[in-house]
Amino acid sequence: MATSKDGGRSAASSGGNEQKSQPAKRGFAAMDQNQQRQIASKGGQAAHQKGTAHEFDSEEARRAGQKGGEVVSRNRAHMADIGRKGGESRQSANRAAAAAKGGNRQGSKGE
Repeated sequence: MATSKDGGRSAASSGGNEQKSQPAKRGFAAMDQNQQRQIASKGGQAAHQKGTAHEFDSEEARRAGQKGGEVVSRNRAHMADIGRKGGESRQSANRAAAAAKGGNRQGSKGE
């Protein structure tokens, strides 16, 4: 007879098929996504009505974009890769335009 607290657990875990049970979701996490969105939307609307919601002005958005650009541009390998892709794209566009005109620009000088 398993009368102690350990007795019940050891009998279940001795089967070799142990599963760690996750705690049940509670509150906001237990709701479906539509219900969560409705509640979050009401919070956003209330903040706007109250006047405490944050809204970007153009200057603040410009500074945020500039800050992000500075961070990205520190990675020199990434910037070189971007430039290389741009050059390849431009070169292939120029070749396509030349082909559409119907001539090889290098060969047309001598004739």
